[in-house]
Amino acid sequence: MTTVEVAVRVVLVGIGATWIMDLWTAFLKALGVPTLNYALVGRLIGHLRGGQLVHASIGKAAPIQGERLLGWAVHYAVGIAFAALLVICCGADWLHAPSWRAALGVGVATLVFPLFVMQPAMGAGIAGSRTPTPLKNALRSLATHVIFGGGLYISALLLARIWA
Repeated sequence: MTTVEVAVRVVLVGIGATWIMDLWTAFLKALGVPTLNYALVGRLIGHLRGGQLVHASIGKAAPIQGERLLGWAVHYAVGIAFAALLVICCGADWLHAPSWRAALGVGVATLVFPLFVMQPAMGAGIAGSRTPTPLKNALRSLATHVIFGGGLYISALLLARIWA
């Protein structure tokens, strides 16, 4: 497999896994469960340009022009980066014969990012400790990242069958 082919497959797997995760969050939202507003991710990233890394409450921070588009772009870029992490850990052969254990392992490992980077930076505290229901929020994040891991596996499996 060429480097270009690996890169294309990683991008497609990352997009597919992120899209599957987005289907999950759309389902939760339809049930009335609060989900992350990616405009706030864009706002957080937008404020990084000015040097502000942490907010008391990202929802109260000044809006950034184009924050919704920026947030969604970052969301998908991170999904692609996590797919690349999986391939770096398992090797490019994983793309031909994906294992669900590796995909779920990476999905769960990526939970570190929202719990210990994003939530504190957005003002929610470590693992959502400053929210009214930190345990419920952490479990929801865990479920979402397990779904992402499943999305990595499903996307790679479909791609391996299509692109043999």
